[in-house]
Amino acid sequence: MTASRLEQALSYTFRDQALFELALTHRSFTSPHNERLEFLGDAILNAVIARSLFERFPMLPEGDLSRLRANLVRQDSLHQQALALSLGDYLRLGEGEQKSGGQQRPSILADALEALLGALWLDAGFDAASEIIVGLYDKELSRMTPGQEIKDAKTRLQEYLQGIRLALPQYVLAGTEGEAHVQQFRVACVIDSLKIRTEGRGGSRRAAEQVAAERALATLYKQ
Repeated sequence: MTASRLEQALSYTFRDQALFELALTHRSFTSPHNERLEFLGDAILNAVIARSLFERFPMLPEGDLSRLRANLVRQDSLHQQALALSLGDYLRLGEGEQKSGGQQRPSILADALEALLGALWLDAGFDAASEIIVGLYDKELSRMTPGQEIKDAKTRLQEYLQGIRLALPQYVLAGTEGEAHVQQFRVACVIDSLKIRTEGRGGSRRAAEQVAAERALATLYKQ
């Protein structure tokens, strides 16, 4: 896919296309890469989410605000946002990372999203980047309630489907790759009633199921 599709998903066109490209460049591909932008993105994400929570929950004490922010900026949440943007389709990865499924690895996707947010900050300024971040997180922010527990993707998907009275998803092993000590599992998450099928990869079947569930949630949120 062309990176312009990603700009459409963000509703923003980069003035500095080299900066945009750098944000999508993993260290396995070449140097310079996106790790310095990741540092900036982490800072702006924390600042924007902190301000949003501060304004949405005016009566919450600092400790509760910190816990809610940690829930939103943890790797699982970043990974979900990256899946919703199909960010993995646009990453520039080295051959080894491509073969091992780096486009779907939660850590790589989470870091790349932070790098993209850092690039947005440099290209558009704080206010514009803040508006885009709030837009990306709007649904998650709206669903948050103080004291909520942090749940994994499979649990959240199960509860979502139960809430709309649909059958639970099926997880099907789609294949394995690599030698035994570095084996990668591919698992499909199938929701027949909604005609949704997503795949995840991971170093264990359980990890792959979580990735597949994240992708299914991202598909549901788009709908």
